[in-house]
This record gives sequence, structure tokens and C-alpha cells, in this order.
Amino acid sequence: MTRDTEKPTAMETLLSTLDLEPIEVDIFRGRSPQVGWQRVFGGQVIAQALMAAQRTVERERTVHSLHAYFMRPGDPSVPIVYQVERIRDGSSFNTRRVVAIQHGKAIFALSSSFQVEEPGFDHQIAMPDVPVPEKLLDEQQIAAQFLANAPAPIRKYWERERPIEIRPISLTHYFSDKKLDPVQHVWVRATGPVPDDRYYQAAILAYLSDMTLLDTSLHPHGTSIFDQMIQVASLDHSMWFHRPTKLDDWLLYTQDSPSASGARGLTRGSLFTKDGLLIASVAQEGLIRKRANE
Repeated sequence: MTRDTEKPTAMETLLSTLDLEPIEVDIFRGRSPQVGWQRVFGGQVIAQALMAAQRTVERERTVHSLHAYFMRPGDPSVPIVYQVERIRDGSSFNTRRVVAIQHGKAIFALSSSFQVEEPGFDHQIAMPDVPVPEKLLDEQQIAAQFLANAPAPIRKYWERERPIEIRPISLTHYFSDKKLDPVQHVWVRATGPVPDDRYYQAAILAYLSDMTLLDTSLHPHGTSIFDQMIQVASLDHSMWFHRPTKLDDWLLYTQDSPSASGARGLTRGSLFTKDGLLIASVAQEGLIRKRANE
């Protein structure tokens, strides 16, 4: 299938959505790409809120952590207003709180902390030993080999152009009801150039951090987010930025889900560069609820 060269690429569209419109002091407006989604992708809201917060701190201060809550589904047909509150400006750290608003109601809230870069102790866990992305099926190969008889939601997901390419180590959970260990390894990379700008790099890393996490908590239960009998939604999301990266190559997103209970699943994630540098850690709790029989 050929793509209209006059149409922006998925990465160009993402970068455009991150270029927020300032409408007042510490108030920004963000828009959503019109791609047929019924609600705004959670990673987009995280990334836009982080961009809003970053625009209120000095350039030499970079984000080291964020903590967010999803309160209502975002409506992709109307803009999202981001209001930034300057909680604290210290000699080393800055704290910001961002509330995302649609239809007069808060849909999302994010707190983030920024730090002046400084030297210190340095250690990290080792990256798991997994197959390199070049030895895995790419998205076109997955579509050709597996999608002919796949359920419609899975076909729609894999056939849509996205700003982030994913290559799972295993595809079993997409096409099987086998109960698996609550572990998942996924290679991810940007499908187009990312600006050499720490603000955009952090925001895109936050965007992709919301991908595939909820699915890991469903592995032990023989189902996935594409199961029409399962209601899934992100509830909260935390992220720690350890080391900078330019996002110009593959990243390994290794995930595990230590617990699911009370219709909620918890998943932890680590993001490594291809040469094994740990750049970020993630934790997310999501709603994983069986729908009532209709």
C-alpha cells in the first residue's frame, strides 16, 4: 500500500500535536489527530501535559519524574486545555502541576519535577538478553503472516500507521487464549526523525511509555486488550527519566505485572537503548474489568 506523499507522516503529526498553542500565561491548547479513535490515546495526553509543564521551566532544567492520573476519557474531536501551576521553583528542582480540561471538566492531572543536571552516583540493572529487533518480524510481515484471519480490532491496530513502530518478542497473546507469564518484551522506535531537543525527546518517550503496558497485566488470564468482553483503561501513570537519549534507534521496553486484583492490573516497565543503557522506568495501574454479560 502506498502512502500519499503530501500527507504528513504519523511522526510529523505527533510532533505537530506536541507543538502546543499558548493561549494565556501558563495555559496551553492541544489538539488530537483525527484518526478515528473514540477517545484520546493516553500517551498523547501525558506527552502534551509534559510539554506544557516544560514550557514553564528554564531550558537547563530537565524532567526527571512525572506522576499522572486519568480521570475521564479524552474527546479527540475538541481541543484540550492544559493549565500549568508553578508549585515550586528551587535552586535545584522545579515542580509543576498540570490539569487537562475538556468540556469544562478535568480529564487528567499530572505532576512533574525538573532538575538542574549534576554529577552523582551511577548504577543500573542489566538489560534482559532477548533477540535483537532485526531478527523479529516487522509490522508488514506480521500483517502478511497473521492478520488475514485475525479479529477486526487486531487488524485495525496493526494496519494503522503509527509514529512508534513496535516489534514484540512474542505474538502469542494476540492470537491465543493461552495463559502466559506476566512478562513482555517489546522493541520500539520512532518511525521518523525526532528533533534534537530534550523537550520533544522526553515528551515522545512519555508518549510511547503508555503503549502495550496494560496488555502485560492480562497475559496470565489468557486475554488481551482486544478482547471485546474486557474493559480496559489507564488509571495512573508514573515515569522516571534516568538518562537522555535522542530516540534515533530501537529501544527495548521490558515489562512485568506483579499483581492484578480488584479489577486493576499493575505493570512496571524499563526502557533500554539498544546497547543496554537504562533511560527510563515506568509504572502504571490500569482498569481490567470483565464486562457484564449483555
